[in-house]
Amino acid sequence: MTRLWILIALTLAAGCGGAAPSEEAPAPPAGTPAEVTLTADEIGHGGVRWSAVSATPVADFVEVPGRLVVDDNHTARLSPSAGGRVTDVGANLGDRVARGQILVTLQSEDASARRAELASASAQLTERLAAENFARAARERAERLLALKAGSAQEVERARADEAAATAGVTQAQAAVAHATASLSVLGVDADGQIALRSPIAGVVVARDVVVGAVVEAGASTLVVTDPASLWLEFGVNDELASHLAPGQRVEFSTSPSSGRVAARLLRVSSVLDPLTRLITVRASVANTGGTLRPEMFATVRVATAPTRPGVTVLHDAVQLIEERAFVFLVQPDGKGGAKFTRREVVTGTTVDGRTHIVRGLATGDVVVSDGAFAVKSMFSRAKMPAGG
Repeated sequence: MTRLWILIALTLAAGCGGAAPSEEAPAPPAGTPAEVTLTADEIGHGGVRWSAVSATPVADFVEVPGRLVVDDNHTARLSPSAGGRVTDVGANLGDRVARGQILVTLQSEDASARRAELASASAQLTERLAAENFARAARERAERLLALKAGSAQEVERARADEAAATAGVTQAQAAVAHATASLSVLGVDADGQIALRSPIAGVVVARDVVVGAVVEAGASTLVVTDPASLWLEFGVNDELASHLAPGQRVEFSTSPSSGRVAARLLRVSSVLDPLTRLITVRASVANTGGTLRPEMFATVRVATAPTRPGVTVLHDAVQLIEERAFVFLVQPDGKGGAKFTRREVVTGTTVDGRTHIVRGLATGDVVVSDGAFAVKSMFSRAKMPAGG
């Protein structure tokens, strides 16, 4: 949190441009000449190049720490519906698995009992079907006898009632079989009477909580599989910064100083403070199409605090410090390969992608040293030395 407040303070100071300068031009550093002239050879030797300043979009922002986590909407936690002993684990951490692949197998007494229920229900259904066939045949025979004047209507009615009862018995037995079959399906019981946990999605195993021989309870987590193509970025902000954020807004983050920035889209901004960090949790979605990002990576999140606006930026190395003051070097080429260099003090803002925002001191069209500014600074230092020094 301390780091966050420091970043906010620095960014706000930069956005405001620091202290307002006086109407008079700032005094040059003691003993430093206002300008130097370099020959073509000196310019070539120092690798000095220059370019005209142009308008560049700039924005105020802060950087806060965050981390990547699995996307719960693209994550599956495998747990059995009945307790049992683990007989096989078919995946380890980091393994890629396919949808429908069996990952964990358990031997369960509950599963065995459910299979027995199915066998009993199936046998009863067979018995009821036989009874229904017999009752149907008896009813047909009674109807034929009645037609031949050899039977009574009462016998026909009794036969029909017996057939209806047998049909109801078949329906009841079929329901029992369906219930037992559904119970086995929910448990994931295979033909051998074991519970087989299959991955409902294709992805990567990011957690494994069981080993062969372990006894697990119903509902206990065994493996966690996530689709790495979709991740969440979570970070905390203070209440003031949270007021600038809304779902759908774009933020950027990087996982190391050398890595490029990745875009993320805000999903939700919590309305309550985290009791531990005293910050508001923000969640964003990240498309990990390249597969280079992984859950639990730390990230530096860049959050804009003001809309993008036109400004002036220069290469970071174009700004040189002379006695703790920031300067750039304006260029007046002489047309012969040489040039006159004039230092100009500037007020700097934030640095983004190697370019520093110049809050005050430059205007579009000014020609400044872009490469080799340190060499020009060295020539200014030499020029202020006493002769023979």
